[in-house]
Amino acid sequence: MQMPEHHFSHSLKKTIRAFINLLPVIIGMLLLTSLAVSLFPQQLAADLFGGNAMLDATVGASVGGIAAGHPIASYVLGGELSQAGVSLIAVTAFIVSWVTVGVVQLPAEALMLGMRFALYRNIVCFLSAIAIAFLCVYTLRLFN
Repeated sequence: MQMPEHHFSHSLKKTIRAFINLLPVIIGMLLLTSLAVSLFPQQLAADLFGGNAMLDATVGASVGGIAAGHPIASYVLGGELSQAGVSLIAVTAFIVSWVTVGVVQLPAEALMLGMRFALYRNIVCFLSAIAIAFLCVYTLRLFN
């Protein structure tokens, strides 16, 4: 089945319009992320993550859960943390928790979905972020 040309051009125009509307948000988010990265001292990152895998994963998931944001920003921050010497387990836990745990959004989520559901979802996502970090790193070690 082939899409008629007028549907394609309508969809293309709609997509371009949506992208143009989203562009200021993306640019603003990248600017804020760059500001946060430049203000976050690398020595603090090195001190915060001491080398104990379990502790690093827990700290990474905690920081990511509190400082929730857009997934694109988490990749930038994860790259900066990795370059600062933070372990891959901590960076992975941070990224997964950043995207899935939302302490900041918890009141809004509780209002929409109920407090019990919001709490359980965030706790499960927090624990999953730690487990995923370990699974990711150990899986990568299998292939090296």
